[in-house]
Amino acid sequence: MAPRIPLQSTLQHSDAVATAGGAADHSAQPTGWRRWVLTTNHKEIGTLYLIFSLSMFFVGGIFALVVRAELFQPGLQLVEPEFFNQMTTMHGLIMVFAAVMPAFTGLANWMIPLQIGAPDMALPRLNNFSFWLLPVAFTLLLSTLLMPGGGPNFGWTFYAPLSTTYAPASTTFFILALHIAGISSILGAINIIATILNMRAPGMRLMDMPLFVWTWLITAFLLIAVMPVLAGVITMMLMDINFGTSFFDAGGGGDPVLFQHLFWFFGHPEVYIMILPAFGIVSAIIPTFARKPLFGYASMVYATAAIALLSFLVWAHHMFVVGLPLVAELFFMYSTMLIAVPTGVKVFNWVTTLFRGSISFESPMLFALAFVVLFTIGGFSGLMLAIAPADFQYHDTYFVVAHFHYVLVPGAIFAIMAGVYYWLPKWTGHYPNETLAKWHFWFSVIGVNLTFFPMHFAGLAGMPRRIPDYALQFADFNLVSSIGAFFFGTSQLLFVLVIILCVRGGKPAPAKAWEGAVDLEWTVPSPAPLHTFETPPVFRQIEK
Repeated sequence: MAPRIPLQSTLQHSDAVATAGGAADHSAQPTGWRRWVLTTNHKEIGTLYLIFSLSMFFVGGIFALVVRAELFQPGLQLVEPEFFNQMTTMHGLIMVFAAVMPAFTGLANWMIPLQIGAPDMALPRLNNFSFWLLPVAFTLLLSTLLMPGGGPNFGWTFYAPLSTTYAPASTTFFILALHIAGISSILGAINIIATILNMRAPGMRLMDMPLFVWTWLITAFLLIAVMPVLAGVITMMLMDINFGTSFFDAGGGGDPVLFQHLFWFFGHPEVYIMILPAFGIVSAIIPTFARKPLFGYASMVYATAAIALLSFLVWAHHMFVVGLPLVAELFFMYSTMLIAVPTGVKVFNWVTTLFRGSISFESPMLFALAFVVLFTIGGFSGLMLAIAPADFQYHDTYFVVAHFHYVLVPGAIFAIMAGVYYWLPKWTGHYPNETLAKWHFWFSVIGVNLTFFPMHFAGLAGMPRRIPDYALQFADFNLVSSIGAFFFGTSQLLFVLVIILCVRGGKPAPAKAWEGAVDLEWTVPSPAPLHTFETPPVFRQIEK
């Protein structure tokens, strides 16, 4: 049987991509501020998510630069240790919950209806509500820095008893902020699942969907599975702090290690919530610029599902030093190594897609290639951390910081940037300034490696994480890392400049902005009209 090219389609109705398809009247569209506050359009809500995410990316980045400025030299230089702890905590919380996750949700809102031929998300009003919960949540979280005793100071993992017995008074507001953000995530996930399962174009089967849609479908189920676990553990914190319970207090019959089990049962699938949509973005970009169909489409879908399922079996690899029974350490060691297999399948498929392709190196492709190389480096250091006896040495050192930043910065954040550059022509009708975009790429790659590569060696030499001061032998590593952090941070202003210039004008983009693109969104005019697919397109599989 001839191999299928899963992500190609033809439209049998010429009016399928028309702005209004002759049906609905959109003259009652609100204007001014009401348009954005009350909007139920998936494109406008996606834009709101992306703007919010970019804003929080810079807020979290500023917190990181405070940390790196303090660590520029040994000794206490600029900030008090207490404030240093608040900065490390808030940096992690903002980057995870307010920058990376909303960015992927914004891309999902914009692109999933376009990629499956749907006129909008299944639950538009819920979509609006999901977004507006986020500014409320993170305004509340940031306001804790101004409260008596300061903001959260116990690390982004908020381990008890640091976050309960010894926490500042503002911790109750931190818990409320996380609850609100978690509700937003769950509602958004329900909306995405309902949209994908019910609103695909006629003729589009599940195994015809683009990989970005597949990865988000699986991510949405992960969100629904693990966000209630986070809600449960922070509610137990709330009870311990305010109502005299002892869930995590050994003196009252509780167990601080219980907190770690509950947190990481949420926290490790959360890592994949932040990376699976990135896999989908890269799986769209590499075939486009290699001008070849994605190698092993079905295996990519199954590998994504396997990663999601295995992510529930590896949580205690974060806890090798707490005194787990030997059999548990062995189980979590081998399950962690096992999860590298479906991840390796993905890397193999991307590289094989590139093999003998007619490759061009526009800015989305550059970020996608950097993702593959640097994310793989993060994966290899993750395999090192999976080895339980070795992890006894690596644990709570800067080697761990290097590992997860290689996964999340050139992993999640580079993929988001690749997706933005890839879809900007569809959003704005203009190509991004390729010269500035490539400058942004090279500055970012150099900055990321200057910042995080030396941390491997500082960690292997024994430098503990989350400290404002350090021994003299770590000075050179920290000097390079701090220079790299400021270089990387300031280079992101180029990203903002490219986006602003692209919104304001530039080289006009046709409907099919990239020569090798085959997904359904490239049949819609550029810029994409506010209302699309009001007459459903009919999806036909093209056999090779």
